[in-house]
Amino acid sequence: MPTTSPFLDSPGGTREEIIRATYLALCEYGYADLTIQRIGEQFPKSKSLIYHHYDGKDELLLDFLEFALDRFEGLVPFDDADSAGEHLDSILDHVLATPLSPERRQFATAIVELRGQAAHNPRYRDHFTCHDQFFHDQIAAIIEAGIEDGEFNAVSADVFAWFLVTVINGAMTQRVTSDADTTAMVRAQIDRCIGTVVAGAR
Repeated sequence: MPTTSPFLDSPGGTREEIIRATYLALCEYGYADLTIQRIGEQFPKSKSLIYHHYDGKDELLLDFLEFALDRFEGLVPFDDADSAGEHLDSILDHVLATPLSPERRQFATAIVELRGQAAHNPRYRDHFTCHDQFFHDQIAAIIEAGIEDGEFNAVSADVFAWFLVTVINGAMTQRVTSDADTTAMVRAQIDRCIGTVVAGAR
């Protein structure tokens, strides 16, 4: 049984109750062994309501993925900071937090499980493509603001943002699929890269 998670602790309606039940079942059984029956075991109402809202497991998981990615994006600190450098630091502090809390690890594991399906399912790939593009655009805008303010060098914000998104995705996948504890080392290397490539104008 998965540990108690703050993810949708207080669902706002039937859809959110189903989403939470899907999350708990996914964390417990993984994608390969996930069934509507097992989702229904985590659902406080009649399992027939799941079939009323969704045609099957695939439709339910795609809705769960959209909801979860929106929730994840909403938790990342994209609000304005005093400077572009501090803003970038706050994002990296969040997505590469060490140590990773059990709840965050549980959530990351569920997302990585579903990301694996994107290798052969274009509908999953579409969701993750939009998610990656969202993060890229936010980070690129911060870098561009830093360049405009003279805080950052005139680098390609597009290229450097994709570099950071790719490293962040790789770090998240590794930390839930490997016993190697490299997140702090990766973060330190990112900081050195930012300091020499982007922030040399400081």
